[in-house]
Amino acid sequence: MRDTPPVDLPKPEAAPAQSFARSRKLQAAAHAVIPGGSHTYSKGDDQYPALAPGFIARGSGCHVWDVDGNEYIEYGMGLRAVTLGHGYPSVVDAAYRAMKNGVNFSRPAPLEVECAESLLGMITGGEMVKFAKNGSDVTTAAVKLARAFTGRDLVAICGDQPFFSTDDWFIGTTPMAAGIPSAIKALTVAFRFNDLESVRALFAAHPSRIACCVLEAATAVEPAEGFLAGLRAICHEHGALLVLDEMITGFRWHNAGAQGLYGVTPDLSTFGKGLANGFALSALVGRRDVMRLGGLDHNQDRVFLLSTTHGAETLALAAGIETMRIYQQEDVVDTLYRRGERLRRGVREATTAHGVAESVEVLGRPCNLVFATRDRDGHASQAYRALFMQELIRRGVLGPSFVVSYSHTDEDIDRTIDAVDGALGVYARALEDGTDPYLEGRPLKPVMRARN
Repeated sequence: MRDTPPVDLPKPEAAPAQSFARSRKLQAAAHAVIPGGSHTYSKGDDQYPALAPGFIARGSGCHVWDVDGNEYIEYGMGLRAVTLGHGYPSVVDAAYRAMKNGVNFSRPAPLEVECAESLLGMITGGEMVKFAKNGSDVTTAAVKLARAFTGRDLVAICGDQPFFSTDDWFIGTTPMAAGIPSAIKALTVAFRFNDLESVRALFAAHPSRIACCVLEAATAVEPAEGFLAGLRAICHEHGALLVLDEMITGFRWHNAGAQGLYGVTPDLSTFGKGLANGFALSALVGRRDVMRLGGLDHNQDRVFLLSTTHGAETLALAAGIETMRIYQQEDVVDTLYRRGERLRRGVREATTAHGVAESVEVLGRPCNLVFATRDRDGHASQAYRALFMQELIRRGVLGPSFVVSYSHTDEDIDRTIDAVDGALGVYARALEDGTDPYLEGRPLKPVMRARN
């Protein structure tokens, strides 16, 4: 895929009216049978403005259609899992071919070996891999393995980062900790990103008790020079393991993950999302001497490591193999950077033109852009976030973030910039008048909150 000159598109006029009649009926039905109306909190109704599609019926590339027939250019792409694009033909074909031969057997399938070798060929610091279906499972498996390897019980997490697992060891640190025993909560402690002194303080406060440090190598905030290497050194000095969560950074930052980009080799790392272009596949990758505790070639205490019925489902493995082949043979990651940079540049020009550059800000690497929305006093605002998303939706852009895929073209980006330009006109007026005259319905809410 190649960059093309900017497309001279007409500026959007007044946003056309949209119908969400079928979505509204389905939302009522969903809340009657599904807690929260969704199986993923970040897809819930409280994360989108009232004027938003409730259900997506289909997607192709970076375009999606809701159940009422409205079309959108989508960003975020399945919570960053769909790196190549919806319905990517060769990935779908690979999964279909595997599925026709059966998806699950009583013994391992050859695809398990092929997929493992493909992944380890890209993540060069890893020596063994075990597959699962979601990121939470493999990250929790990394914690269990670290505890078994070190004989310790405490886990240190980066407290500045938003999410690691649905399991108790992490959720107990969030405001949504109902149902988690205090004894479990006490086994997780936190350090600060880019602050090695906070890490040293944890090891000093809990001598010989911390099994591992868990973090993302980067979010919208980049690691400071020497931070990751220093963290690894401190972990090893104190007999702990370094665990990198590469759910987002893997296959976006670099083909070899953030660890390849930043030149740090963790003891264990976890991948998912972009690993199979949205098919349910995740992976725990690590050192052989640690990973083997979940195997058969030792006489130590056995670790129950990722034994799941669907962990090696053949269609997902085939999708993963084909997705990784595309990463290696095409310029996927470079394209994500180019498209994201084009989008960031255009959005920044629009915010400057509307005088709202301090209120709407684009953050992060070009391959993983998010936006911040602030009120007239400069405070982060869920009401203004709802308004901005609402006005993007009115103009044909479904954007909980500005995370691009390989399928986003220059024309898609330029049309998005035009939609942003129109949305910012409303945003600028709302900074003067407040959101009430412009926002339909309620503000958004943080996912992690103690009460509704």
